[in-house]
Amino acid sequence: MTSAMLSTPRHHTTASYHLSAPADVTTPRLARQFVTGALQATRHATLIDNACVCVSDVVTNVVQHARVTDLSVELTAYADRVVIGVRDADPTRRPARRRARPDDERGRGLALVQTLADSCGMALVWDRLTVTGKLFWFELRDS
Repeated sequence: MTSAMLSTPRHHTTASYHLSAPADVTTPRLARQFVTGALQATRHATLIDNACVCVSDVVTNVVQHARVTDLSVELTAYADRVVIGVRDADPTRRPARRRARPDDERGRGLALVQTLADSCGMALVWDRLTVTGKLFWFELRDS
């Protein structure tokens, strides 16, 4: 089951959106649509192109490499920036930047995210003393 929700912000400067979806080949498209809608709703439409490239790559990595059945996309919009994270429950398979050869069809995604985003990184997700997953996040700023 796929769900999306908007948490009503307490301040007018932030809004949080959350999408839960299966780790499926159709999910990168769903994630792009979700991010596009959230960015339009929060008046960050200038960030849509870069956000869609980045979220598509990160979600695709989860679908192809993580051993999970579902994932989530989280978007927090501030007045001058957005932070988007993709969370999954496989802490052992972590994204790593590869050096792709010119004829490689894969291996450029993380480098592309690092180029397009103002900052990015990965954090482990904890439940008390147990690692329960990972979150890859990236930040885009309005120019």
